[in-house]
Amino acid sequence: MITPRFSCSQTESAVIVTIYCPSVRASDVEIHIDGTLFTLHINPYFLRLNFSHNVVEDDSSSAAYDASTGYLTVTLSKEVKGQEFKDLDLLAKLLAPRPTPQKTAPVIEVLDSVDATGTDEDELVNKTQNLTLEQREILEAAQNDWQLPQQIPEPLPALQTSVERRYGFLDMHSGYFQHVEHTENEVNELGMNAETCPPEERRQRRLQHEEEKWDEEHYIADFVDDEYIQDLLVWKHPHTIVAEPFEYTEEENLAMLRLPRKEYLATPQQTHDLYLTLLTLLFSYAYEARTTQHDPTPESAWTLSVLTPAFSALDPAPYSDVARTPSSPPFAASEIAETLAASYRRALAFPLYRSFSLVEACRADVAALLAQGRRVVARCLLEMKHILDHHEVYYVYSKIWLDDYCVWTLAYASDDVLNELSRVVDSVKMLKSLVGWDLEDLEQAAQQAMQQESDSDDESESEVERMLPAPL
Repeated sequence: MITPRFSCSQTESAVIVTIYCPSVRASDVEIHIDGTLFTLHINPYFLRLNFSHNVVEDDSSSAAYDASTGYLTVTLSKEVKGQEFKDLDLLAKLLAPRPTPQKTAPVIEVLDSVDATGTDEDELVNKTQNLTLEQREILEAAQNDWQLPQQIPEPLPALQTSVERRYGFLDMHSGYFQHVEHTENEVNELGMNAETCPPEERRQRRLQHEEEKWDEEHYIADFVDDEYIQDLLVWKHPHTIVAEPFEYTEEENLAMLRLPRKEYLATPQQTHDLYLTLLTLLFSYAYEARTTQHDPTPESAWTLSVLTPAFSALDPAPYSDVARTPSSPPFAASEIAETLAASYRRALAFPLYRSFSLVEACRADVAALLAQGRRVVARCLLEMKHILDHHEVYYVYSKIWLDDYCVWTLAYASDDVLNELSRVVDSVKMLKSLVGWDLEDLEQAAQQAMQQESDSDDESESEVERMLPAPL
């Protein structure tokens, strides 16, 4: 079955679904409505949408097919007139499966209670205190129809029956690197062990590779001769500028139609970690966009892949162990700093331009993009996906990360959480010591050398002036 191109709009009393299905017979259209679920089937097209509120089929509902244009327009009446249906422009969210109802444990309500008093009970308590643990358990069992106390054993560690290790979005993928030795994947830091390398070793290999690639001379050269970098710093990303109304392009809508239809049952901790990994994706995107002035080059796919730890080493966030309590803020400044530090290290060790001022500008871009909400964030992810999808090797990272991230951002991410994340990213102070290299010492040495060279030039000029004849 083919998912047709479609768009949704609404009026005060109805939701209008416009579907492009050329060369079909209108009499073969099958439409089914079940609460929030709308299903349409007309060979070879199939469309199933899940709205935020109920729709009904009544006398005001209709379906009209225009054979000249190939568009089928379906009007669905709102169950509650005047109710606003949100996110009708987020096609991936409308196409996502209906959420699975969460099972809840039975709740026991105490209607009344009576304090147990009496000398018999007190005497029994005094006697049982003098008994051994085993005797007390037997006595309690006798009073409770011989229901011996039971304890649920601690769960055993997950049994690893295969050397294969999963990776990607929520560790849902495997098998994409089985023949990696036959591809020209220059960013893969795990080599032929990508399918079997455990998470702990992935991180160790990533850190070791970053140490090997770190080049003090390259960093100092960009620090001293930063004329072009200064030009990059004044550039403004167009997506960080508020533009109303927001509307996806036709190309973006088609890309969303090609996204997978999945439901993600992430735990609260997994959801928290997904937001952190999203930071690293947006940072790579911000660096690539700023250094190319939002005009991708043939090297853009490499840049996006090599700067993202979750791509090059299959090592997503978190990168620190932060103890969380119910009263803890959603995102601690320390864990945000550690997450960004992982991206900073790669941006200072691998690409052409290696400047701390540049990576700080990228951090500001990330905060500004997050502040725009999930629509803009999804647009950035779709742009990353477009770049990687058109690369013969690095498209694999789009399959194991970006496809799912686009769906998750549109259907599950919260604008409130993204705004809070933006606030923390914008306010966190990134110390150069977090990167792990002596950046401050290198910069200070470079400044001293520049000062000495300047003083030497001044002395040479003074010496030349003294040697010249005095003016008449």
